[in-house]
Amino acid sequence: MSFFESGGVKICGITNPEDASLCLSAGTDALGFNFFPGSSRSIEPDESIPWIRDLGNKADRVAVVVNASEELLEKIRAAGCFEAVQFHGDESPEFCVQAGFPRWIKAIRVSGPDVVAGSLTFPTPNILFDGWTAKAYGGTGQRLDWDGVRDFVLAHPDRRFILAGGLTAQNVRQAIRIVRPHAVDVASGVELSPRKKDEYLVREFIFAAKHLGS
Repeated sequence: MSFFESGGVKICGITNPEDASLCLSAGTDALGFNFFPGSSRSIEPDESIPWIRDLGNKADRVAVVVNASEELLEKIRAAGCFEAVQFHGDESPEFCVQAGFPRWIKAIRVSGPDVVAGSLTFPTPNILFDGWTAKAYGGTGQRLDWDGVRDFVLAHPDRRFILAGGLTAQNVRQAIRIVRPHAVDVASGVELSPRKKDEYLVREFIFAAKHLGS
């Protein structure tokens, strides 16, 4: 069953096929590939799309973009190997709709309750709440205020909220118990250094997220 229906774990910032295979073998439900040049985990589409395609559909593949150009969006459409696109910038609801992807995520960098409430203006069931910082659009490990989004998530069961922002194997169980999200998303929390996933941290995170009672 798809990550978007069943939930689970999404590991973002995959930069190479070896890390992708590692995460798949550990049981991830989705993989995120960052095509924003300003990110420390950015990958170049022409070089990476062939190996992303070769991964097959063992997990949902998500193309992450920030205020993307039409040229980049067209490359992602033409690739035919992404199950969804994640808009992680300052995109408007109109921009996201007009991009024309059947399935998409809108990432919301939570700086306050008004921003949380504004997520409902995006006509998609898939909303990702991330920690806010003025330094970057994401992937910084900035922790989200779980209590600040908990009641909102519970009040809108029609949406599939994905929780991100500073998650690690040590805190993901607590975060899930508090927020009750549809899924969780991690990048820096399973790395020893940017661009390289650590097998132990990946497996530990996935186990912790999927075995709340243990």
